[in-house]
Amino acid sequence: MVFRTYVEKKPGFDVEAQQLAQELRTILGIGGLTGLRVINRYDVEGVDEALFQRCVPIVFSEPQVDTATAELPVEGVELDERGFVTSAPAGTAVFAVEYLPGQFDQRADSASECVQLVSAGERPDVRSAKVYVLSGELSAADVDAIKHYVINPVEAREATLSTKATLKMEVATPADVEVLDAFLELDEAGLAAFIANRGLAMDLADIKFCQEYFAGEKRNPTITEIRVIDTYWSDHCRHTTFGTQLENVQIDDEVVKAAFDKYLEVRHELGHDAKPVCLMDMGTIGAKWLKKQGILKNLDESEEINACTVKVKVDVNGQDEDWLFLFKNETHNHPTEIEPFGGAATCIGGAIRDPLSGRSYVYQAMRVTGAADPTVPVSTTRAGKLPQRKLVTTAAAGYSSYGNQIGLATGQVSELYHPGYMAKRMEVGAVVGATPASHVRRECPSPGDKIVLLGGRTGRDGIGGATGSSKTQNVESLEECGAEVQKGNAPVERKLQRLFRRGDACRLIKRCNDFGAGGVSVAVGELADGLDIDLDRVTKKYEGLDGTELAISESQERMAVALAAADVDEFMGYATEENLEATVIATVTEDPRVHITWRGDTIVDLSREFLASNGAPKHMDVHVLKAERWEPEWAGETLAERMTSLVRDLNVASNKGLSERFDSTIGAATVLMPFGGKTQLTPTSAMVAKFPVDGETTTASAMAWGFNPYLMEKNQFAGAYLSVVESISKLVAAGFAHRDAYLSFQEYFERLRTEPERWGKPMAAVLGALMAQMDLGAGAIGGKDSMSGSFEDAKGELNVPPTLISFAVAVGKAARATSPEFKGAGHRVICVEPAEYGDDYRPNATGLLETFDVIEKLVGDGAALAISTPGYGGEAEALFKMCVGNQLGVALVEDVPADSLFDPAYGSFLVELADDAELPASTDNVSVELLGTTTETYEFVAAGETCDLTTLQEAWESGIEGVFPYRTKVETEKVDAIDYQAKDVHVFSGAKIARPRVTIPVFPGNNCEYDSARAFTAAGADADVFVINNLTPAAVAESTHELAECIRKSQIVMIPGGFSGGDEPDGSAKFITAFFRAPEVTEAVRDLLQQRDGLMLGICNGFQALIKLGLVPYGDIVDATPEAPTLTFNTIGRHQSRLVRTRIASNLSPWLAQCEQGSDYTVAISHGEGRFVASDEVLAQLIANGQVATQYVDEAGVPSMDLDVNPNGSIACVEGITSPDGRVFGKMGHVERRGDGLYANVPGNKFMPVFESGVAYFE
Repeated sequence: MVFRTYVEKKPGFDVEAQQLAQELRTILGIGGLTGLRVINRYDVEGVDEALFQRCVPIVFSEPQVDTATAELPVEGVELDERGFVTSAPAGTAVFAVEYLPGQFDQRADSASECVQLVSAGERPDVRSAKVYVLSGELSAADVDAIKHYVINPVEAREATLSTKATLKMEVATPADVEVLDAFLELDEAGLAAFIANRGLAMDLADIKFCQEYFAGEKRNPTITEIRVIDTYWSDHCRHTTFGTQLENVQIDDEVVKAAFDKYLEVRHELGHDAKPVCLMDMGTIGAKWLKKQGILKNLDESEEINACTVKVKVDVNGQDEDWLFLFKNETHNHPTEIEPFGGAATCIGGAIRDPLSGRSYVYQAMRVTGAADPTVPVSTTRAGKLPQRKLVTTAAAGYSSYGNQIGLATGQVSELYHPGYMAKRMEVGAVVGATPASHVRRECPSPGDKIVLLGGRTGRDGIGGATGSSKTQNVESLEECGAEVQKGNAPVERKLQRLFRRGDACRLIKRCNDFGAGGVSVAVGELADGLDIDLDRVTKKYEGLDGTELAISESQERMAVALAAADVDEFMGYATEENLEATVIATVTEDPRVHITWRGDTIVDLSREFLASNGAPKHMDVHVLKAERWEPEWAGETLAERMTSLVRDLNVASNKGLSERFDSTIGAATVLMPFGGKTQLTPTSAMVAKFPVDGETTTASAMAWGFNPYLMEKNQFAGAYLSVVESISKLVAAGFAHRDAYLSFQEYFERLRTEPERWGKPMAAVLGALMAQMDLGAGAIGGKDSMSGSFEDAKGELNVPPTLISFAVAVGKAARATSPEFKGAGHRVICVEPAEYGDDYRPNATGLLETFDVIEKLVGDGAALAISTPGYGGEAEALFKMCVGNQLGVALVEDVPADSLFDPAYGSFLVELADDAELPASTDNVSVELLGTTTETYEFVAAGETCDLTTLQEAWESGIEGVFPYRTKVETEKVDAIDYQAKDVHVFSGAKIARPRVTIPVFPGNNCEYDSARAFTAAGADADVFVINNLTPAAVAESTHELAECIRKSQIVMIPGGFSGGDEPDGSAKFITAFFRAPEVTEAVRDLLQQRDGLMLGICNGFQALIKLGLVPYGDIVDATPEAPTLTFNTIGRHQSRLVRTRIASNLSPWLAQCEQGSDYTVAISHGEGRFVASDEVLAQLIANGQVATQYVDEAGVPSMDLDVNPNGSIACVEGITSPDGRVFGKMGHVERRGDGLYANVPGNKFMPVFESGVAYFE
């Protein structure tokens, strides 16, 4: 039987509905819409009615914020026989939306897991849908426009409103894999028709090559073999465009001609004359040449295809250790264009998995994206395209959702706006990872070794993704490509991260590959030359998949590892400890062939030599046209007018509203926050984070990017060269050494077809990047190309701008990290730059290298307080942004011409000098000039004009705020500061304990356990991390018992932050609360608190669990009631991540015994559901009892409802509360994210001794 419930947020909590209504009115222009309700619908099968009713207020709803009903809470709706609305009350329209069958639905999946935790039985089937109830004078066209806006046909469809008899899908048994009987007889026309009919990405030469191969094998292929070959040889997997042999090279530009001649010289010098001239050779030869010169060092080279890997020394707790440092950039342009949430989510998921497969822990990410103007009306959207506004907001939600859930700090978020990205969005993620070198074993798998599939199950999502991303997009792509977009499941990838952080597990792995494009066939197929793969052993999300689908599905969160047969059982044990599914699916064989069976039949049998050939060789003529010159212009006559148009430019305007939905502090390693200064407004030059060690380290990595689409559109050679210059300059500005820099490139170009002039663009760009590598002594040791940035329809063709992003990384000391915001008034500001620049804005290389040396010496001497390197908006942009962070002005010396402030100045540096610092000397190659002085007065003074920075700042902050809001628009009500002095603070009644034991349970989706355990260990406790296993009903029962036992042996239980169950279904911590309500766990908690005088702490997701269990404010696990306080969605309607100030409001709790009453602490927050809500009566009682422990406050220590102070809209600015005696403490702020040198660009006291207080309670 199928049970159904409808769940709707109560008024005041319906943030999602209110936000969507606002979007529909403003973006779609539907002024007649007066009301909108969003109702979540759940259908459940496989439970009895008693269990279902028990789960309604625990799993599917929360009594405090939701109304749950058995019937649709809309009167007078009539349905047709299919269940769609035929009539509704006047002024009302109703429709429902559900995911397409086979698409991953995290809400339904988490609900099913939660019900299992409550029942300790089998997981039921759950389906979710959203019902939209529209009110107002709406035409049929209005309703259709709304449906079109909320339903992306790639992933969802309109759902029936009728009840369901069953959720079981009737799955036909798949037919045997087709053998293509007449394939060998096809002529050229027949082969061309075959490509078209089968939707293949390969060309005629490739399919002919296949035909020749199978003729040699004396058999016709299966369709699976053709699909596997098509994937292996796709541009996505094998970089076909970059491997095309370039012939008849014609170059009209003298600078590019000289670079090409230099490239040919280097080829000869390295003995590469016999190799084909191709983009791939041009892209990789720089690193080879630098290595031969002895300049490029410390590379970790192996046959494994993971990420760029460098050998480094890392100090761990005072001892130097050998580590590997990995970095990678990944692009997901095509999937994000057609399904922005899933496409962007799996962009970062895929970026993580590459270094993760290198057995590293990925600890920081950067996002660089490209879009057309998202502020234009939706009505201007081209047919076959999603609106840019929908694209940018939904992609941001997808990427941040995945990164935040997996527990990856995003150190920098940049979105570039250029009309060319209307052709196809650019979605790039770049990550850094690290691991002790002792964890990594690299061996060639031997015959008899086993291949284990780890992690997620296989479904239809992602089928054809590799080949799809290699095709030009057209109007039909939205309807046709549904199966190409993968869905991410971040909690599963988090489990993989945990497993691969373990030395005992990693040391068993001979070789590893992540499941990206091509699925099993490529991920397993690349691990060894000879393989026997059994698809019947591949775990499936659902039945009905045929052999071809199993072979090429790109379902996410999967890894393939090669193990010695003797090590399999031990490795499987470790996987089980981390709550991960693991299955042996293949055996390494002597014969160098990929052999795949399904249902006992051989469906693939291909020679390794043939697969590795990458298809028929490709040849192309190239014509490089003469470059043009970019001439940036900023409208206006006066300096103030030009500055205003500059700061309003979408590529300069504040993107804080975009960036702060990404968690920037998870991992307790962030050295520079994305925005610095007391206002947290000045963007950093680079992202900087300490290495992910167990303990303390002073070693940090930095990553920066460089690229200007407008410059590169005009001049691909100089544009790419300057991408490299900008990326390394940003590293140097952030306090790192240019000699320590390594590079990785991201190329993104229009579809090149067979037009020599189109091929000339990437060739000029790659040559520009090559010359920059050779000039600056930094090599590109990795990269990613995407060569299909075109869109075609009846109106013509759209093409992305020529794109080469340079990502630069370096490893150095965290203490050297330098940020761009001015630090104080009265300081000299100097400009240090190469003395000579070319007409194409390229600095003289000798001068640039000497400039780097000058800046690095200033940093080493402690003479540089702030450093910025100008980019897109020249010195004007750089100086303005240096001012806003600490609200300081700048007065330039009189002889600085206004025009010079707006000129491109790549490779120059603006430096705020310390009072006692000496001015560096100019040389023939380096110019050092006094530019001006910082001032208390918040003004920008230059060329005889004075610009009011408050006015400019408002223009800058409002530039794209309509798309990405982040400020409070109206005056906020006054909030009183709470100051409670307890007469008696609870004292521990038991025998003293020197090192109390702490149990930290880890549920699927928790991600703060490492930071929490490290904080408790540093405070003097013994921290035990316990991973909950819910793979089977037996595992749930065992975990329940084991957690109860752990609690009984502990003095403290700490529930860490994260996204348990992905914060689903539609509410946080339901997964944890379902588990803690198991009678055995509840009794263990009561024993801890009521019999043994123990303590409990919950931070963020842990606080959400405590309050929903009743442990705060009641001190016991109780049933939720509508009157109970709770935590719900932030008023801004999205995740918020930043530093906030919290003030100690009460000294009642032992957890705050070492904190100073009334003092404030600067603490990281990162949450989407942190808004504390309570009735006036409950709030008054909590204040009177001293249970409001902490409040959000401003710089002056005053509580405020301004979003800048109170990021979630909590009533009375409540940040943390306690149980009646203070022993259970819940708070949103991540006090565990602490350490030496963190958040160096934001002032404040960042060490709050919560953990020390908790440990001292037992001493």
